[in-house]
Amino acid sequence: MKSRIRRRTVVALAALLLATPLAPSAQAAETDAHVEGTLPSGASYVMDKPESWNGTVLLFSHGYTPAGLPNPARNAPDDATKSILLKEGYALIGSSYASNGWAVSEAVPDQLATLDAFTSRFGKARQTIAWGASYGGLVTSMIAERHPDRISGSLSLCGLLQGGVANWNSTLDPVFALKTLLAPDADIRLTGLGSQAAAAEAAGTLAGAVGEAQNTASGRARIALAAALHNIPGWNDTSQTKPEPADWDAQQANQFQAVMGLVQFPAFSWRQEAESRVGGNMSWNTGVDYAAMLHNSPLYKEVSELYAKAGLSLTKDLTTLNGAPRIAADTQAVDKMALTSSFTGRLAKPQLTVHTTGDGLIPVQAESAYNRAVTAAGAAPLLRQAFVENAGHCTFSSAEGVAALHTLETRITTGHWQGTGPAALNARATEVDPSEPARYVSYRPAQYPRPYDLAHPTDRYRP
Repeated sequence: MKSRIRRRTVVALAALLLATPLAPSAQAAETDAHVEGTLPSGASYVMDKPESWNGTVLLFSHGYTPAGLPNPARNAPDDATKSILLKEGYALIGSSYASNGWAVSEAVPDQLATLDAFTSRFGKARQTIAWGASYGGLVTSMIAERHPDRISGSLSLCGLLQGGVANWNSTLDPVFALKTLLAPDADIRLTGLGSQAAAAEAAGTLAGAVGEAQNTASGRARIALAAALHNIPGWNDTSQTKPEPADWDAQQANQFQAVMGLVQFPAFSWRQEAESRVGGNMSWNTGVDYAAMLHNSPLYKEVSELYAKAGLSLTKDLTTLNGAPRIAADTQAVDKMALTSSFTGRLAKPQLTVHTTGDGLIPVQAESAYNRAVTAAGAAPLLRQAFVENAGHCTFSSAEGVAALHTLETRITTGHWQGTGPAALNARATEVDPSEPARYVSYRPAQYPRPYDLAHPTDRYRP
């Protein structure tokens, strides 16, 4: 294992430590260390242990990194949070995962191997907390469910907690609606994408249709319908002005921005990479009633108002959607995706999850999907969920994130959940840094449109 150590100590001692393997007692005594290295899988890792280590290791799982982009190891969501945690005495560790893309089957063992490497170098931690953001929230929850003996508790920030199968199903629904209603005659493959080039071509064609549709009232109404099937909120980016509750035009304009992002990346390029891992198409819409799905969406009112304004029949479009040729899945691909990336809900250690209410990439309803699985598995007392009122994906302040971590630690230490309400979380955040926002609110997300987990046998795909 290759490693590079940067330490605040005399040069001679640093050279000696680099040249000589450390015995366990010496490892435990090493202070203020920054370590980088490579795991046997090829994944890189990074570790920071402060001089006054408090005995807690935070194992951070980073978010999705698309194929072809740099994939460095990360041990915190951002530099500001990292700085706070190191000053508070936490050791921070994390890996890059052995590959980019939908790498859950590699990410989990790479994270555990990073924890092993830390223990080998510095000694066993008093407690280990797994935490992660976005796709890293999925990785974290997989560690929590499948390797509870390795951690004391877990924290998921803006996590992809609907799991893999549900994620790809809910990614299919909006683009199916867009193609059916905006480009019915276009040759656009939505699944079974053979290459990244094919994915880029399909994305470009559909994005062109969506962009053109945005120029008409009927097109905007149909884009809002597609957004509602994915529960994309009308305020989903921090650069947007928050619309008034009945400002349907402003909400739709904001949704358009997120829909274009969905088309350009997750729905085609990221799907193709995931399909290549499981050997086929892992999502379907056979048997789906899109009229019922829309009526259950918190965005139904907006869609109906925009349709009325456009002089368009919502009933007719929903009938068209429900009558359009459907897409079946590859059963083996579904099973493989479920095995690696869907949840059992069987928590054995406490978990706290936090989500922004205005997330357009992983809508806040993902939290409902995970709560459903955990409740069915009989582990609800171990789960608490909290919500931050803000637009965007993972747009927490550092203080809000650290407050969540402290709340989880209290649960681990005392054996009881305390201070998980908005007022207590905001007070903790203000304690961490009074100059940063503290925006925890009471919130109950709507039902996830198409949940899929391993705690509900009726979720299984049946061709």
